[in-house]
Amino acid sequence: MTTSQQPIDGTEVAPVGALAVLRRGLLVTPELRSGWLVVVFLGMSVAAGRLIIPVLIQRSLDQGVLGPDGTKPSVVLVGAVIVLIVVIMAALLSWYSQRLLIQRAELAIAGLRTRTFRHIHDLSIADHNQTQRGTLLARVTSDAEALARFATWGMLSWIIQPMIIVGSFVVLAAYSWQLAIIAFICYLPVMPILRFIQRRQFRAHRELRTSVSTLLSGFSETITGAAVIRSYGAEDRALSVLQQSNQHRYRAALLTNGYQATVSVVGDVFGAIALAAVLVVGVTQRVEWGISSGELIACLFLTTLLHEPFAELGETLGDSQEAAAGWDKILGLLDQEPDVSETTSGRDLPSGPLSVHADELWFAYRNSEPVLRDVSVVLPAGSSVAIVGETGSGKTTFANLLCRLADPTQGTLYLAETPLTSVSHESRLASVRMVPQDGFLFDTTVRENIRYGRTGASDDQILASIERLDLTSWVARLPQGLDTRVGQRGESLSVGERQLVALARAALADPGLLVLDEATSAVDPETDRALSKAIGVLASSRTVVSVAHRLSTAESADIILVFDDGRIVEQGHHDELVKANGRYSKLHQAWLGATR
Repeated sequence: MTTSQQPIDGTEVAPVGALAVLRRGLLVTPELRSGWLVVVFLGMSVAAGRLIIPVLIQRSLDQGVLGPDGTKPSVVLVGAVIVLIVVIMAALLSWYSQRLLIQRAELAIAGLRTRTFRHIHDLSIADHNQTQRGTLLARVTSDAEALARFATWGMLSWIIQPMIIVGSFVVLAAYSWQLAIIAFICYLPVMPILRFIQRRQFRAHRELRTSVSTLLSGFSETITGAAVIRSYGAEDRALSVLQQSNQHRYRAALLTNGYQATVSVVGDVFGAIALAAVLVVGVTQRVEWGISSGELIACLFLTTLLHEPFAELGETLGDSQEAAAGWDKILGLLDQEPDVSETTSGRDLPSGPLSVHADELWFAYRNSEPVLRDVSVVLPAGSSVAIVGETGSGKTTFANLLCRLADPTQGTLYLAETPLTSVSHESRLASVRMVPQDGFLFDTTVRENIRYGRTGASDDQILASIERLDLTSWVARLPQGLDTRVGQRGESLSVGERQLVALARAALADPGLLVLDEATSAVDPETDRALSKAIGVLASSRTVVSVAHRLSTAESADIILVFDDGRIVEQGHHDELVKANGRYSKLHQAWLGATR
């Protein structure tokens, strides 16, 4: 069976079969392959333990109850003790193998989640912009859990159950090849029927994984946007969207469970047919075929034993299909090549302010028109630069390239005369930092959010960065000072306060190039003064590039870059650009009119 694998941007790629997905999944999950021989040996031991029980029962009956010398209690007792020991040993081996697989599975899922998490953060901003967050969340939660269910039992079941099936037919044939053929004919239709169901089951499970991703995205969006939904009275509309996603998942789950129920019924039906056929034919032909009573009972036990693995394989098939569908989704994500390829042995940037040189930069998001067009500019080290322009002019894209959140489609970007692609990952992170527009904070304390600026920074270093920006009095007004929790996304703080924490984080990092994406939301005058003063302190000892949404920032900048349709159409100081009566002059006049 084949299906179309979809990467996270929704484009179609080559069809992939369930078995091919499982094989490739095992290749990228080495933890599941570790100790494989031990698991196989344990599985073989469990299967052998189950197969020997009918043999022991047959010998006890033929030699201890129905033998020519009559009943021999000692033979029956010995047989019963041996059966008991075999059952206990098989149970212990099954428990140990299950425990071992659970450990391997949890280790594998943890490793896979870690690799997926790292890969998500390596993907370009285009991938993140084009993908719902709930979809990425599903890859490391529900899709990974589907693998865990398969790895904890399904893999062992694929070892034990086929061995029991083959072994049962072999032992059955040893007792009576005629009854073995009858049982084989009765069970023969099961495999093509399971194969027929499997072809559709994988597609159904894949649709279920997609519906779960959509549902998680919907819940994530409505919970994050709860304030907007309530303020605009859009509860009914949001609920309607969620209900559609929920119905999609409901229908997909019904379809997959329907296939699972069909598989279980198939095993039961053909198992009952096989048992009835062996019983009727065995009883009527026992004398002609030279089958003893103990052997006939053993044949019935073996036929009954066949029913369990066929039924369990049907259930295992469902888990395997679900695991393959989840693995397919994860592999589709891992197949997305990061646009930014980090060098393994890059060069280090010098300490202090960094110069910037953009040489004929072009950039286009995947399958779209260029966002930046032939951008060339030189920014001296230590300068204060403001980037202005209308929405969609390329300002933020240029700022993202400075931080290497993406690489130019064409052209080269230099920092301190070093191509940015040749700079080591560690040096770039230490030398270039961005303060985003929303001042994103993590759900922890103010102290720990500032500490994100430099891993392992001491409390004294954190306090020093706060004092450097003259934010000591603001911190003192917080309920628990630096230990105040900020809530999810920093929502316990105002927009301006989140920016203050983000600036303190940047001051702790002490980069040579600081990229600021100004917050567009209005803040109170006191916070605005604190923000302006903090930004001024930060700008005094490094190169600062600000995406200026308020032109008051541009008025005090050393250099203003005016973007329009992905190009730099003007550059210079505020006064000369106003006198030039060009694009910047019109933007400035419009801004003055709006602020009056």
